[in-house]
This record gives sequence, structure tokens and C-alpha cells, in this order.
Amino acid sequence: MNDYVRKILDARVYDVAVQTPLDPMARLSKRLDASVLLKREDLQPVFSFKIRGAYNKIARLSAEARAAGVICASAGNHAQGVALSAQRLGVKAIIVMPVTTPQIKVDAVRYWGGTVVLFGDTFDEAFEHARGLEAEQGLTFVHPYDDPDVIAGQGTVGMEILHQHADPVEAIFVPIGGGGLASGIAAYVKFLRPDIKVIGVEPVDAASMKAAIAAGSRVILDRVGLFADGVAVRQAGAETFRVCQALLDDVLVADTDEMCAAVKDIFEDTRVIAEPAGALALAGLKSYVAANPVRTGALIAINTGANMNFDRLRHVAERAEIGEAREVLLGVTIPEQQGSYRRFVQALGNRTITEFNYRYAAGAEAHVFVGLKLSDSVGEKALVLTQLAALGYPVLDISANETAKLHVRYMVGGRAPALRDEVILRFEFPERPGALLKFLDGVGSEWNITLFHYRNHGADYGRVLVGLQVPAAESDRFGERLRELGYAFEDETDNPAYRMFLDR
Repeated sequence: MNDYVRKILDARVYDVAVQTPLDPMARLSKRLDASVLLKREDLQPVFSFKIRGAYNKIARLSAEARAAGVICASAGNHAQGVALSAQRLGVKAIIVMPVTTPQIKVDAVRYWGGTVVLFGDTFDEAFEHARGLEAEQGLTFVHPYDDPDVIAGQGTVGMEILHQHADPVEAIFVPIGGGGLASGIAAYVKFLRPDIKVIGVEPVDAASMKAAIAAGSRVILDRVGLFADGVAVRQAGAETFRVCQALLDDVLVADTDEMCAAVKDIFEDTRVIAEPAGALALAGLKSYVAANPVRTGALIAINTGANMNFDRLRHVAERAEIGEAREVLLGVTIPEQQGSYRRFVQALGNRTITEFNYRYAAGAEAHVFVGLKLSDSVGEKALVLTQLAALGYPVLDISANETAKLHVRYMVGGRAPALRDEVILRFEFPERPGALLKFLDGVGSEWNITLFHYRNHGADYGRVLVGLQVPAAESDRFGERLRELGYAFEDETDNPAYRMFLDR
């Protein structure tokens, strides 16, 4: 810790970075009955804290290294931080970005003077290409997190927090991707104020640091979720793991809906739209409050960035209410007879209906996909389920069903009574021009496509729900084709939402 504290105190960040405010979140504090503060790293020149570590690293290079230039691999905030830092210091910067990177991020890097090289579909491919260029051209690689100078630059966030809030602090919540920010903040805060908890927060589907700490050594995740792309890291850094393992009090996880709810919380208090990774710490803070009703000081979350693709806002808005537990999604079975539709709506009472999907189906039963807005009162969801069950309506709570939320809600009404051997798969693939056609070419035409739903969420990865007729005798060959395709997928054939609304 001593070494890092000295490096943080000596860090060169304020030539380009600004000391960001620590703002009270009045509305959320009242709702949670807690003192909640937000560290506003979204107000940096590149709308992210990454400028701190990038500038500190480049500023400390030798004259020879600066003359040769720097290189990094990044699809987002680190890329912009390196580009701006290099521009201010008169250093050539090459930024390797996956070809799937949204154009807004590519344009931002070019605006700050970086030379963009687009390579590969994934960050790992871009990273390896950048390392190759580093060796070929004698460049200095600026790592996004696993570098002591980068860690020290990020640690100035912790230094500012302690200067800005002298009153009691119970915990500081820090988002973790590779762990550079968490390492820097923990090193500084634990040296000066060991009583303050430093708690990391990761997406539940990209929790590489939590897995590493639990295992006692770094692990490589098979795959990571990409909603919070700024922290979607398969393996924690070597140096950051060493520091975080020693100094963090805990690592919490948050899911997509909780991050969306936190984006909304930040907007309501500041009128700023945080990116998912930027809202991650606040999502963890909220789960901490729910588990710890007795508190002894302020709770501080770091909004690490606001580089949000505009197209993603519709997805965030759809999921925020569920993340706040203010909306419930239900699959309800009603009698397929005259008047039953009206009687069911009457049974919902005066509750606000957020979504209602229904189509006539032959047979004695019909299924309704319905969303209901909930109040802040505890237990209202359970009350709704109990009331409907008491009236004789079989109810399936699908609020946590990812396939239902991503796909089924847009597909209610279609069935194929004579269909046999249907397999349902949910895929993720790199979102780039021609990606959908490439996906279909990879699946091939040997198996009949029976269902297909694709929706562009403005993210780096596309999501598809696809049904195919695969006779049992061909399952092994079909499995081999999926392995050759190489895209992450989940088998959703037994998903209850699919069974209720789309299955024959």
C-alpha cells in the first residue's frame, strides 16, 4: 500500500483530468433512507475515469518511448483516454478496436487524434493484434488496467473522495472490469481510512474478480455477458488481482435489470445518462442497502462513465422498471371463451398495465403475456400473484426469464400445431454489417428454421432466438455444427415462456 499511496500522490493526471464532484443523490437517498453520494467521473473530458490512468502512464514514459508512440486495444473508454492523453503530450497513438465497435466510439477516438485500426470481432482478437503491432513497431502498450502507473492514476479518484467527504463513510462501491480502479482506490483508502469498506461490483455474467478471489487464483471465464461492455473482462489482471484480493472487503454482483434501474436512478437525480458499467457501482450499493438495514455512514458509488449508445436507451427503459421491482411480467392462463378476456382485465383492478399481449387460440385455454406496474410497497408482487391464483387463474412469473424479456414478449400469438422435433436456441453473435447473414450461413440450410426473432439493441452483440427442426437421429451432427459455428448459445427448448406462448 505504501508504494501505491506514494505513486497516487505523485500521479500526473490533472494536466488533462478534472477533479469531479461528489454529488448527493437526494431522491435515491430518501427512497433508500440512506446517505447516497455519487462520484461523477462521467464529467471527465472523455466522459470516463479512464483518462486518469492513461495520462499518468503516458506522461511517465521516457523521451525515447514517447517518440516511438503508444498503442492500446479497447472498444471504448480506455481508447478515448489514450487518444486524448497522447494528443496532449504530442505522442503518436494507435488504437486497435474490434470491427464490431459502434461507430460513435470509433469517431470519438479519431476526434481525439488516435489512429484507429479495426481488427477482429472480439476484444481478445483486437488485443492480440495490438500486441503484435507493439512488437513490430517498437511501441509502448498502454494496458487498460494491469499496470502500476495506470492503477495509480485511477487511484486519484479515491484521494479526491477522502478530500471531499470528511464525515463518516461506511462504504465506497467501485465497478470492476479488470480491477484497475478498484485497486487504486482500495490502496489509497485502506491506507488512510481502513475503517471504510471498499466493495467491488461486477456484472453477474462477467464476475471474473469475484471468481478469482473465491478460487484463490486468477481464472478465465468461459464467456462474459456484454451488456456492461466497459467491464466485460474474462480474466482479472495479475497485479489488480493481487491488490484486490488483499484489500477489498467484498465483491458484489448485479444483473442487467439492476444496472438498468441504476441508470434510471442516476438520471432522476442528475439528469445524466450513465452507461451500464457507469451505473454498476450504484446497483451494487442498492443491493448492499437491502441486505444491511443498519448503517453508520455515507455510501458512495462511482459513476465511471457516460458513453452510452443512444440506441441502447430503449433496452434500458424496458428493463429499468423490472430492475427496480416496480414491474412484474406474468404469463396467465385464461379460459378461451366469450367474456373471459374482459373478466381477466377486471381482475387486475386499477393497477397500471404496462404490456398486454394476447391472441385467440383454438382450444379451451388461452395465454396472456401481461406486464403490471407495482408501487413501492413491499410484497405487492406476491399480493398480485395470490389474488390472481385465488380467482382461479394459473400464473407464471416470468420477470426473471431472459428469453421472455428479450424475445417472447414480441412474438406472442404464433403457434404451429403440426410441428415436430423443434429445438429452440438463444444465440449471441458479434454485431457488424452482414453479421445476421453470416450467422444464417453458419447454421446452414440442412435444418428447417421454424422460429426466428432478432432485435438490434444498439450493442456490440446481436441476440437471436431461433427454432429449428432437428430429428433425434440428427442431434449429434447438429451439435457438431453448433460447435463449428462458435457463437455462445443457450438451449431454451424447455423455457417455460416458450412453452406457454410459442410451443405447439
